[in-house]
Amino acid sequence: MRELPLQGKKMFIALWEFFYGHFFRFWMKWLLRQMTGKCELQRIFDTYVGAQRTHRIENSLTYSKNKVLQKATLVVQSEVDRCVEDIMKEKNINPEKDASFKICMKACLLQISGYKQLYLDVESVRKKPYDSDNLQHEKLLIKLWNLLMPTKKLKARISKQWADIGFQGDDPKTDFRGMGILGLINLVYFSENYTSEAHQILSRSNHPKLGYSYAIVGINLTEMAYSLLKSEALKFHLYNFVPGIPTMEHFHQFYCYLVYEFDKFWFEEKPESIMYFNVYREKFHEKIKGLLLDCNVSLTLKI
Repeated sequence: MRELPLQGKKMFIALWEFFYGHFFRFWMKWLLRQMTGKCELQRIFDTYVGAQRTHRIENSLTYSKNKVLQKATLVVQSEVDRCVEDIMKEKNINPEKDASFKICMKACLLQISGYKQLYLDVESVRKKPYDSDNLQHEKLLIKLWNLLMPTKKLKARISKQWADIGFQGDDPKTDFRGMGILGLINLVYFSENYTSEAHQILSRSNHPKLGYSYAIVGINLTEMAYSLLKSEALKFHLYNFVPGIPTMEHFHQFYCYLVYEFDKFWFEEKPESIMYFNVYREKFHEKIKGLLLDCNVSLTLKI
């Protein structure tokens, strides 16, 4: 049998999605409701757990023709309880017959709304540039040095010593431009919460052949974590890892996972030169994206 050309395949998929979304899905849901006595949302709660459950609930609400259900994916955390009540009313769900529905729906909506809020929070921090006139920013930068180099005193704020922890210039503020203050906050978080691991990785980054710029790579990995969050690739991970509302703390934890795993990956791959950094960075990125496709994924730092 002759295989369809690529354009034909795309057209077939587009037609299938159109007819499924506009006709088949409606009748399939109607038929299943008649057979089970339960709506699609209830059937999802009966069948799935974890990220798979939240993901399917999110899709069901998003593609629903019911305006109340559609708006549920945009609900803010303070209005979740009322939103759950509205959904139960729209779908004629009796709380006495299905006592768990309210609890399960609330948990899913908190995760869905929490993910959206987390992205807004991360984006807000990312947009703040490092400001050398901001005392808090300066204190955070000095804190990073003290955490990573506890036995070596920084002789001056602008100094070639910053290269010892992987910055490019004499003044680290120029290295934060892409990720703003978020890049520094992540570096400090890892160094403060996983101090021995940070010292170990910093030491490995000074390897005569396989070395890399510790701080610059850390900022680069902040960009990777941010882009994965923005593209919604972190949904399965966060829906599994966080039973409630995902927060900045969970974003920082994911960053720590990336730092630890990238260091292992780099030394396992043994690049010929630091000049190939972008190639191996992208290879690592693809590896992480592949792991995040698993609906049961939970990428946590295990030491």
